[in-house]
Amino acid sequence: MKKKVVITGGSGFIGAYLREKFLDLGYDVAIISRKPPAITWNDQEGMLQALNHAELVINLAGKSVNCRYNEKNKQEILTSRTGTTKLLGDAISKCEHPPKLWINSSTATIYRHAEDKPMTEKDGEIGVGFSVDVAKKWENAFFQFSLPNTRQVALRIAIVLGPDGGGVMTPYKNLVTFGLGGIQGNGRQMFSWIHIEDIWNIILFLKDREDLSGIFNCSAPNPIPNYILMKELRRKLNRPLGLPAPAPLLELGAIFIRTETELILKSRWVLPDRLEKAGYSFHYPTIQETLEDIL
Repeated sequence: MKKKVVITGGSGFIGAYLREKFLDLGYDVAIISRKPPAITWNDQEGMLQALNHAELVINLAGKSVNCRYNEKNKQEILTSRTGTTKLLGDAISKCEHPPKLWINSSTATIYRHAEDKPMTEKDGEIGVGFSVDVAKKWENAFFQFSLPNTRQVALRIAIVLGPDGGGVMTPYKNLVTFGLGGIQGNGRQMFSWIHIEDIWNIILFLKDREDLSGIFNCSAPNPIPNYILMKELRRKLNRPLGLPAPAPLLELGAIFIRTETELILKSRWVLPDRLEKAGYSFHYPTIQETLEDIL
């Protein structure tokens, strides 16, 4: 029997990338998502069939946070994460031959705005506010399940960078291209990111390490301040000058493009302490190597 992996939310940037990678390795890949031809969340029989005998399940389901945080969107952001996690856990609980590993997405935004020190899994301080509340409820929904035959891993994923305009690269490139590639806010907020290829390799690493479970920061080991990020982007895109964007201007712009400034102004200073101590070696540890590959 071919090895099988189940990916939920598999139509997004990360999910589509992982699907191709697993297909290249010869896996059967089942996708659970909101719309056909994927298995839909209300198809309990289809979900059970997909999950039985699966080697692992990767849950990436969740509405994009790149929107205005009005009440409707806030409710959708929360329920699209906690609700799907509960549906998945309930289905795994009913499997005769459940997946050996369940990897659930979480977010590095769970930590507080930090310009003073980095956040690790052991010493990181949880923040406050809407995005943090979502992250906490998401992880609680995941860890409420106690599954004797399924190892559980939550990945606190930083901002994902990848080729072909994936992740947040397109808006950043546009800013630089149109001469707005200066510092954003005060420029001191830390930027934690991860190359999508490292997400793939971390999943393989955790799949093979049956001794590892729990929470892992999924972030490159060399976070940088915003002013360095913008400088490297300008260098890579041959734009020596870029106008700065102070916080009030960003607030105004965010309204027009229907997003939130938190995505740019929050200082995410996150280190992958557990992964490195377990022996994972990053393929793209610096922003220079990452931009060299994806731009």
